[in-house]
Amino acid sequence: MDLQEYVNQFDSMTCIMSVEKKPNGYGKMRIEVGNKAYAASFEKHDDSLIDMPYGKKFVPGLEYTEYLPKDLNFEHFIYSSAVLKKPMHAYIHPERFDIWFNIFSMPLDFDDPLKCYCTYTQELSTEMNTESIQSLSTKTTSDVLKTCIKLRSTKNFLKTMDEVIEDIRKICKSNYCCIMLTDFKARKCSLLCENTAPEAGYHTLLDYLDDSFINYAQTWLDAINGSTCLLIRNEQEKNEIKEKYPEWYQSMQYAQIERLALFPLNYSDETIGFIWATNFAPEESDHIKETLELSTYFIASEIANYQLLQKLEKLSSTDLLTGVKNRNAMNNRVLKILTGRERVPNHYGVIFADLNSLKTVNDNEGHNAGDELIKNAADILKSTFENAEIYRAGGDEFLIISMKDSKEILDQKVEKLRKDSDDPEKISFAVGFYYEERGGDIRAAMREADTLMYEDKKAFYNRHPECRYR
Repeated sequence: MDLQEYVNQFDSMTCIMSVEKKPNGYGKMRIEVGNKAYAASFEKHDDSLIDMPYGKKFVPGLEYTEYLPKDLNFEHFIYSSAVLKKPMHAYIHPERFDIWFNIFSMPLDFDDPLKCYCTYTQELSTEMNTESIQSLSTKTTSDVLKTCIKLRSTKNFLKTMDEVIEDIRKICKSNYCCIMLTDFKARKCSLLCENTAPEAGYHTLLDYLDDSFINYAQTWLDAINGSTCLLIRNEQEKNEIKEKYPEWYQSMQYAQIERLALFPLNYSDETIGFIWATNFAPEESDHIKETLELSTYFIASEIANYQLLQKLEKLSSTDLLTGVKNRNAMNNRVLKILTGRERVPNHYGVIFADLNSLKTVNDNEGHNAGDELIKNAADILKSTFENAEIYRAGGDEFLIISMKDSKEILDQKVEKLRKDSDDPEKISFAVGFYYEERGGDIRAAMREADTLMYEDKKAFYNRHPECRYR
């Protein structure tokens, strides 16, 4: 059969792929021929949805890596069709392209002792197509829909994510699964949720999650290289990691990871995290890929919304000048304590600290200098009362609530602050401290501390009458 003549019968972008037969796995994969629509996709057009990354004109018979980065997912897709003789379908949104791919592959039975063959057809769209989603397997659509319903109906995001990651682990039939959040600009990563199979014993990412772990995450991005995921199913694929990323390979060996499913969570052109499943069932790899490629699209969106709400909540409760909590946060905290929505110990300390001489700085040096004085004052309070809640109650007045330090420790800190503040040439505080030992009304404790603070301010001006009108 003439391969070119065969592929020309397709209207959609279609090529024929070949896979070299090897005793242990497979060899090179080539794009043998392509129809007119497929060949045209390698040329730049004003109305083209994609520009091939390597910008080469299509030449039949070359390895696919002449045109695209090496992609283990693509190789598994083609291998499954050409060698294992399985019809393949996927609906994906690779990070390297800003479009959705609806792809199909059918095995071809050619008498060739060296190669196996399959068709590869792709349809492109800029928007998600719900009809294409419906064409996925019933099992996949059911699992994706289950995740979506949980995410959209949640009133407790963190609890729901615990349920979602357990569902994903069961889909993968893996011994451990987690979602790790990443901030590559700040070089930080954190654990959002995790789930371990009962028979697997104790597992937690927290045992490995230190400041250097973000370097591993960067390696994952490099390995995924704009694809939808990375699935390490067998020794051949593990050796790919061993060759390119030896440190990562060693960490997998240390953690006894034989198989790994790694899906990036992408939102607004950023990778905000990863879903990570270890030692999954290899027979489920096609279902895992199909399900999570789509699920991650929705999960990433919900995580991004949650992070945005967290940022907005922080902004609404943070004093932008000093970085401590603002008066609104203080009022909400006190209200929650009074209404019993937050429990507090019977023993706690309340401290009011008010700057002396701020008016003189504002009048003589300007409000920018006054703002700088307030910022420096807040820094002193943060370093002095590192275990406490610090609020900017007013212009130059701060409230400190300490639930952890004993009365003796707070006495020492307050006395040091008061002693350091007895020099009008430095940052100077009037300080009032009250320690509640019987779990009384926090408003009464605040009134006592406020009264003591004004007495301290009066004593300061008596010692330094030259500062009275400052």
